Amino acid sequence: MTLHGMKTLLAAGAATLALTPAFAEPADYILATASTGGTYYPVGVALATLTKVKLQPGEEIGMSAISSAGSGENIRLLRENEAQFAILQGLFGYYAATGTGPLEADGPQEELRSVTMLWQNVEHFILDSDRVDTGTIADFAGLTGEPMALGRRNSGTIGSNAAILGGFDVDIYADYELIEGGYGPSAESLQNGQSVGISTPAGVPVGAVSQLFASVGDSVTLLNFTPEQMTQADGGRQLWTEYVIEAGTYPGQDEAVTTIAQPNFLATRADLPDENVYLITKTIYENLPFLQAIHPATQAMAIEQAIAGLPLPLHPGAIQYYEEVGVEIPDRLRP
Repeated sequence: MTLHGMKTLLAAGAATLALTPAFAEPADYILATASTGGTYYPVGVALATLTKVKLQPGEEIGMSAISSAGSGENIRLLRENEAQFAILQGLFGYYAATGTGPLEADGPQEELRSVTMLWQNVEHFILDSDRVDTGTIADFAGLTGEPMALGRRNSGTIGSNAAILGGFDVDIYADYELIEGGYGPSAESLQNGQSVGISTPAGVPVGAVSQLFASVGDSVTLLNFTPEQMTQADGGRQLWTEYVIEAGTYPGQDEAVTTIAQPNFLATRADLPDENVYLITKTIYENLPFLQAIHPATQAMAIEQAIAGLPLPLHPGAIQYYEEVGVEIPDRLRP
């Protein structure tokens, strides 16, 4: 073969390699969620099941969902590679990106990436009806010194409650007698009189809240937020927005309740193979009806909303999929 012919062959081979798609790497991933009584866990199970069904047979990519204490613990699990995916609350994503709040000592979590927005985390502040005056969050903020169930220690739930109530000059750790626990135990504490109020932020409807209202009826009240209170609660973070819980969402709920919500999103580690994250992202959006049949919180998912409000840069594998389907990626979401 002539030198010219060899150069031509090598050039053709290089072009062929460039056009050959990357191959997925076999892997069994852990997806960290939260307590089993909320929304993170069933949605996480749905995501893991979808991955196993669609990707394990051909690509050898599996996923298992585990319960956890929520976003705060999930960031640690991702950082230490004890989980490779996690559902995170928008606020904790903000803390991770900026190295602020409860993550200040750890600094910015540069090893974390976003995959997709999932659904809005709707704040459910509920009080013993005997303690209700205005029917708004002001009633909750005014009951300092009382026992309140605001989530597990180090969870995203207790972190978001601390941030929201901080906007009303309440330090939950100093001003309340905290009863720590997941959503089910929190609801039970209000039902049996151990607490006078609870907060269970999750996608609507929240199983523990449905059970609470079915059991005790109008002896508990789901609180509203006024526009001014929404601004106070957000504290300039641009995370929380208005959300209306329609009448009839919960047993005995005769009127709509105006509350606030922040985004939840799927996060991953930056060092995962691009092709694996690409395939997982693609699988999610090509099978939305499957997810939406598992939990109604995911019914708001759409490719048009996939990157809305994400607090962390996107993983390159997710960027690849979004660009293929025409989603414009802003510079702030590029790693």
